[in-house]
Amino acid sequence: MKLIIGNKNYSSWSLRAWLAARASGLVFEEIRIPLFIPGSRERILSHSPSGKVPCLIDHGLPVWDSLAICEYLAEKAPLWPTDPAARAIARSVSAEMHSGFMELRRQMTMNIRKDYTGHGHTPAVDADIVRIEAIWNDCRTRFGAKATTPGPFLFGAFSAADAMYAPICFRFRTYGVKPAGAAGEYLATMLAHPWMLEWDAAARAETESIPAEDLYG
Repeated sequence: MKLIIGNKNYSSWSLRAWLAARASGLVFEEIRIPLFIPGSRERILSHSPSGKVPCLIDHGLPVWDSLAICEYLAEKAPLWPTDPAARAIARSVSAEMHSGFMELRRQMTMNIRKDYTGHGHTPAVDADIVRIEAIWNDCRTRFGAKATTPGPFLFGAFSAADAMYAPICFRFRTYGVKPAGAAGEYLATMLAHPWMLEWDAAARAETESIPAEDLYG
């Protein structure tokens, strides 16, 4: 099994798939292709039909798109909550992350190496932040604290939903967004997770820079 990813500092979708792969416990080879440099698209196309990262390749079968990768891995390992109601909500909030929060994505791109505290706020971005905090608070209160498998994550144990929201955690740190209550505790838990720390260290060790993603200098 191989996982094709982009720059760890910038590629939020790569992070989601990588965390899901780590959480699955399956063995995979990580292939990192720096983005937006000569030859990078050709290298990605040699693995991914979409020409984008991430792409999981399992015995020659390519699976692209982060949420599709999560679902594929979930057929091999328990990546969703076991309770049907919790699982339905986990899939709902993951799909909302997958297709929504566009203004936050545009104005607060993932950039682990930067401190952009105070930047990126617009009324639409702030509305996205309020919605994300509400999701985190609701999931922790309704499911995480009462899960069959207890734990500090959205639905108790680490799940695909946590992988989907992981880049938001890095974004909140970069832009100085500090949720209160259960959402704030969840943010701290995610940022302290060993897999997140591993990705963070690798991102900071990268030397590539993508000027278009360094939005505020």
